[in-house]
Amino acid sequence: MVLRRFILLALLCGVIGLVPDFSQAQVKFDTSRISIVTAGGTYNMTVEMATTPDQRAQGLMGRKEMPQAAGMLFDFKRSQTFSMWMKNTFISLDMLFLDHAGTIVHIARNTQPQSLRHISPGRPVRGVLEVNAGTAARLGIKVGDRVLHRAFGRAYNE
Repeated sequence: MVLRRFILLALLCGVIGLVPDFSQAQVKFDTSRISIVTAGGTYNMTVEMATTPDQRAQGLMGRKEMPQAAGMLFDFKRSQTFSMWMKNTFISLDMLFLDHAGTIVHIARNTQPQSLRHISPGRPVRGVLEVNAGTAARLGIKVGDRVLHRAFGRAYNE
């Protein structure tokens, strides 16, 4: 009887929002500066760094907006084959897939928010830079352009 009351109370508290939802616990991200070098110029931005498994799993999930000159850089520490998705991500993104030197090898443009579709470059990559949808077109970012950051052996260019 006591156990039933406890379960009922726990369920009721969850329904009215007194029990926090730990399934979407927010992790903390360090920030860093990057440069994107294109034929049209060099563009600097501040990015959040997703370098740990927890940070990479959280990514931009739950975000409703992101500043224009911002993004998230996923650093996988070594080149590998993987895919991304938009689960619980409410903003459309451009995903720039980067090789070990920071060269853009694939661009997924205008991704669909909350989609479970797997997005992959079809080859091993070292990292992914996620920026607001339309950024690649607006800045003229193309495959072959470079991202400068210490993760790729090239420092941010002021």
